[in-house]
This record gives sequence, C-alpha cells and structure tokens, in this order.
Amino acid sequence: MRILITNDDGISAPGLAAAEAIAAELAGPDGEVWVVAPAFEQSGVGHCVSYIRPMRLEPLGPRRYAVEGSPADCVMAGLYEVMAECQPDLVLSGVNRGHNVAEDTLYSGTIGGAMEAALQDRRAIALSQYFGPGNRELDDPFAAARAHGARVIRQILDADIWEEHRYGVFYNINFPPCPADGVKGVTATRQGHRATATFGVQRQVAPNGRTYLWLTHGQANDTAGPGTDAREAYEGNITVTPLRADLTAHDLVEKLAPSLG
Repeated sequence: MRILITNDDGISAPGLAAAEAIAAELAGPDGEVWVVAPAFEQSGVGHCVSYIRPMRLEPLGPRRYAVEGSPADCVMAGLYEVMAECQPDLVLSGVNRGHNVAEDTLYSGTIGGAMEAALQDRRAIALSQYFGPGNRELDDPFAAARAHGARVIRQILDADIWEEHRYGVFYNINFPPCPADGVKGVTATRQGHRATATFGVQRQVAPNGRTYLWLTHGQANDTAGPGTDAREAYEGNITVTPLRADLTAHDLVEKLAPSLG
C-alpha cells in the first residue's frame, strides 16, 4: 500500500510522527509512506487553498516534503507534483493535536486535508487525538492513536464503504483523551452539536494602546447528544464519523421549490 500523509499542525508536529508510525504499520514492509505537510502550523484554516499565491515546495528527505500552504494545498501538491507518477492508495490527515468533533469539524485544517483528497477521488481519513486530563501529561499524549490507529483504519478499509465521485465519503476518526489501555471501544458516530458556542473572542489591549482580539474556544463535549462524535469521544470511545463535502440540505430542496417563482 502507498500512503500519503498530511496534517495541519506542521511538518515537525509530534502528531505527524504518530501518523507516520500508523501508516508504516498499514503499508507494511513492501509499501511506501510519503509525507507532504505544511511548513508551518495551519490549524483552523479549514479547507482553505492558496488560490492567489504560489506555494513553495521544499524536499526534506526521501518521500518527505514541506509546503508553504494549507493541508488542502499539501494534498494537491502531493497528488499532482510529488506523487504524480505513483499515486497513493490512501490519504491520511493528522494525527491532529486535539479533537475535531462537532462544530470544530467545520474549521479544521485536518478535516480540510482529508476533504480535498476526497474531492480528488482518493480514499481519505482524518485522524485526531483528543487532549484532556487523562492523557495531557503522559510521556506520549498520542498513545491511544498510536496503539489503535492502524487497527481502526483497517476496519474501515475492510468495510469498503466508499463512493467513487467528488462528493464521496471520507472518514473522521477521533481518539479519546486517555491512555491506550483506557479506550473503551470503537463506535460509528454522527457529527455532534454542543449546547454552547464553541468559538468567541476575548478583547485585549496591548501596551501600545492598540486593541487585539483573541479567539476563545469553549469546552462542552458532554452536552452533545448520545451517538455523536463529541459525546462518544468524551466518554472514552474511538469515534469514526463518515463525512461528505456536499453541504446541500437535500431534505429542504423540494420544500423550498414551491416558494420560488
């Protein structure tokens, strides 16, 4: 198996090393693992692409490249430049430092990388490691992802539920905030919704008198409904959520039509 990895935390992020270990286990001794990741952290950029500026591509070693761009940029650089003659069988995005559940999914560069791969008709999976009191102080906070990542991805591959079109399904895996041996199970989930706003702003006046705004992020995963990614990961399960890029509210199209002239 030939695997392409990207992320949004940057080429030197520890979660990327976790993804490489997972990919190496999946690919096996005869496979290939390629890394095309952002030169700098790109958290929160979503599905952003560098449409109005070029991207610098820097080779760092065998099958390893840094791109001055977003995760989606990195996927396109990987598919159309770096791996143009040896296309990947699977694209992995992550392992993100922190969960990507509920509303976070819409902002996540990790999700954006997997989404771009799906839009390019490639099989893609996003990987995120929830950080919390149960793993934040561990020597390896990514231990749950490292221990269970390859097994869960194999289960997805064995299920073989893919859609061969540009709005096809891709998968979002979140590993819970606990040691590897504390994981309760693996469950298929839907994207959750938390009762409180996840993002806001905090005003701060700098010493020079200028006003700056910092983004704040609420923590309320326990308020999401049962069976959702936010709630199930919070409660100690690995969550697997099938996603699509199609944002159409299909159930409302026919309802809306009679109101339009």
